[in-house]
Order: sequence, then structure tokens, then C-alpha cells
Amino acid sequence: MYVTDNRALSATDAGALAAELRDRTEVIDAVYRFGLGQDLRDRDLFASAFAGDAELDFGPAAARWGGQAPLMTGRDAITGTILALFAGRVDTTHVVTNPRVRIDGDAARLTAVVEAQHLLTADHGTHALLKNLYDVDLVRDGARWVIRRMRIENVWYTGDPKSIFG
Repeated sequence: MYVTDNRALSATDAGALAAELRDRTEVIDAVYRFGLGQDLRDRDLFASAFAGDAELDFGPAAARWGGQAPLMTGRDAITGTILALFAGRVDTTHVVTNPRVRIDGDAARLTAVVEAQHLLTADHGTHALLKNLYDVDLVRDGARWVIRRMRIENVWYTGDPKSIFG
């Protein structure tokens, strides 16, 4: 499930090491595009994080506070659902930390901790601060990597997630 390897890099020669570092950076960038695309309400940036047949499972995180979230499938459905949920109603900031990456050819797995702050636009006193674990499968898409499957689990939260997410 989570990437818990006890080493970050496997390459030993300079050329392979450079390629591995490039891939690791691009893998992590997919999650940065996911977070910043939401925060800036940038549809193209957000959509660029996902493969066409991607899956986003926010259900485990929602269950933590008694909510429900359906499995979202497909880049367009994920983009439309997430951005519409917050449009004109919720301000967000996402901070991605502790990324761990394992690459196997044209597939990768990433584990990261993401702090996601959500505030009602009309009343920043109503908020939810979520500390989540992301479990992400990615695939190579040319020179970049895109998310094929993302599962989000909540570690802890403060505030009122039900007011934010419904």
C-alpha cells in the first residue's frame, strides 16, 4: 500500500541516476498539480494531474468524519466534480510533504502526507483542516507522469468538514 522502502534511489551510474531523479520529480509534480490546480481554480493544471481513466477515492477520508464520497472515475468527471464542489464557495490550500516514490518502468507509486485547508469563502471562520495520507498509482505519459489511482485517508482533522463537503 504505502511506499516504505528504506532507500530513496536505486540507480548507481550517473545516467541512470539522472533519469531516476527526473522521473521522481515528475511523479511528485503530479500531486503538486493536483493540489495547486484546486487552490488556483486552474482547470487545465488540475486536469493535467490525471490520466484519462483515473480514479479518485476520497471515501476513506470522508468516512473519518461520518461523510460519504463516491469513487470518482475519469479525468473529466474528477475535474468537474472537485472544481464545481468548491467554485465560489470554498477557498483551499494544499501542502504536500514527505513524498516517497517507487518507480517500476512506466508505472510508479507515491505516498505523501497532504495538509488541506478548506475555508468557506463567505466565512473563513467555518473551516476544515485535514491531514491526509495519499496513496497514489501513476503512469508515464510522455515526459510527465499522471495519476491513475489516488486513495486519500484522513489521519486527523479540525473544524467542520461536513460544512465544507456537504
